[in-house]
Amino acid sequence: MTEMNHSMEKDPAVYKTLLESTKAIPWKIDWKTMKFAYIGPQIEQLLGWTQDSWQSVEDWATRMHPDDHQRVVDFCVSQSKSGVDHEADYRALTSDGDYVWIRDVVHVMRDASGEVEALVGFMFDISERKKTEEKLAKLQKELEELSFKDGLTGVANRRMFDSVMQVEWSNARRHSQPLSIIMFDIDYFKQYNDLHGHLQGDECLKKVARLLAGGASRSRDFFARYGGEEFVMVLPETDAEAAAVVAERCRKLVFKEQIQHGASPVGQLLTVSMGTATVTPSADDRLEDFVESADRQLYRAKQGGRDQVAREG
Repeated sequence: MTEMNHSMEKDPAVYKTLLESTKAIPWKIDWKTMKFAYIGPQIEQLLGWTQDSWQSVEDWATRMHPDDHQRVVDFCVSQSKSGVDHEADYRALTSDGDYVWIRDVVHVMRDASGEVEALVGFMFDISERKKTEEKLAKLQKELEELSFKDGLTGVANRRMFDSVMQVEWSNARRHSQPLSIIMFDIDYFKQYNDLHGHLQGDECLKKVARLLAGGASRSRDFFARYGGEEFVMVLPETDAEAAAVVAERCRKLVFKEQIQHGASPVGQLLTVSMGTATVTPSADDRLEDFVESADRQLYRAKQGGRDQVAREG
């Protein structure tokens, strides 16, 4: 490794080759002149504009969708002046008049006196991600328009879960990203209903649904009622460790509410059992098997004493 580092330091061309072999497009702007000191040749393949046509920040700013221009330019300039690293999403204009969604990740370089010297960064093509977000937005609209909500709790229902899982499964497989789900089951809910009555049971379901939904922290995290006293959460781009953290957070949210359950063998408070599953799906994997694996972990949590999280591995 030391020899490799030494070789790269001796030969800057090695850096250049590495940068220009990635899909991300590297660039550098001199802060005083606002001129491009460098931009990767990949820019031409993505947007059609030649490498030498990127002379100044004006070329960057004018090759942007009018609806994004003011917001992005103002944000990037203010962050750069403050010396703050930042990122921005916008639609970049192609040479033939179309637009491509770009994520610009910017690092601010300073000189020895602490003054801003240059901006360096990478442009990423995020068109596929935006398409996925648009699909999910469309599904969300269907949720509102076609009653994909559970009538009792107000969260999404099983039908909506099936639709969202198809989208997230395809997305995870296409981009080789981890996908996690959490299956929830209210412990001894039948006994709760028998003791407290179905009306209070319904109120309990509403409250638990609200608490568990609060455990999701990102816009793409999805929560639904799976059926009966079972719920499910879909966590895109989430590995097994992160999914376990979310599950434990959900368990604590329910515990903190201190819902009385006088007929539970676990204790005097209502508890929830959870099973998590994580996969980076390949062409050989089946969505049905993935959901079933989370269900198996939920069964393990219940067999193991309930009020706990079980996961594979």
